[in-house]
Formats: sequence, structure tokens, C-alpha cells
Amino acid sequence: MADVVTLKDLCDELKLDPREARELLRAAASYAKSNPELAKARKSRAPWQWVKGSAAEKEAQRVLRSAAPSAKKSSV
Repeated sequence: MADVVTLKDLCDELKLDPREARELLRAAASYAKSNPELAKARKSRAPWQWVKGSAAEKEAQRVLRSAAPSAKKSSV
């Protein structure tokens, strides 16, 4: 069986709130031209999970990393 990466795994890794992460992923999946694999993998009412190493997982990581606290610069 293939390894599965869940949204919880990514949120724990990036220190993100799962609710905010779902909002970001829904918005990103709605733009099929810029995130084609994420849009294809999205199914309504299904959990956010991907096969480890898949193109959809990489797109999800890219979207979530752009909003991760460590990616944001502090304004101090």
C-alpha cells in the first residue's frame, strides 16, 4: 500500500492551523491553471490526503509553505 500524507501531517510539519490550511487549499484548488494536480486530486467532502511524493502533494506543500509562519518575515 502506498504511503499517504494527510493535511494533519503537513500542518504539524509547518506549524499551521488546519482550518486555515484547508481554506488555502480550497482557494488554490479553485485555480486549476496554476495548480492542476491539486485541482484534480480534490474531491468534495473527502479528507485532504495525497500519495507521498505525488505531484498533488508537492503542490499542496508549495501552497502551504507560502503561508507558513516561518516563511513570513517579521516586521520588527
